[in-house]
Order: sequence, then structure tokens, then C-alpha cells
Amino acid sequence: MKTWQLQAAKARFSELVNRCLAEGPQSVTRRGKPAVVVVPADEYVRMTTRSGSLRDFFLTAPRVELDISRTRDPDREVDL
Repeated sequence: MKTWQLQAAKARFSELVNRCLAEGPQSVTRRGKPAVVVVPADEYVRMTTRSGSLRDFFLTAPRVELDISRTRDPDREVDL
């Protein structure tokens, strides 16, 4: 992934878009720190589109036994 400084990305935006479409995601930094990643629209749609429902997720999730019991004592010590 190519990294662009913000000033260069603004000045050469067409080139940034062309490279994004040809080579894939492009990173843009601001003040030397990563700020954004420019991705092609079809890749963005693929990454943000849900596949299946919440019900399907829970039906396919691995089964794990959890102990979620708690004490019913009314006076327990609390560390503050």
C-alpha cells in the first residue's frame, strides 16, 4: 500500500484515485501519522455489506459453557 502525505494527495488527487483503482488501497498521512485509507468503491461496499442475519450469526457461533452465576448475599464487601 502506497503512503501519501496529505499535501501530495490533495495536489495529485487524480493520480491517487487512479492508483487506488489500479493497485488497491492507498494510505494518506497527516502530520506524519496515518489519517485515512482510500479504497475503491466496490471494495468498500464489499467490506461494509452484511452477510447473513444476527440470527444466522448466533446459530453458527461456537458453543461455549459459561458460569454466569452470582452470589445472592445482600452484604458483600466492595473495594473502592
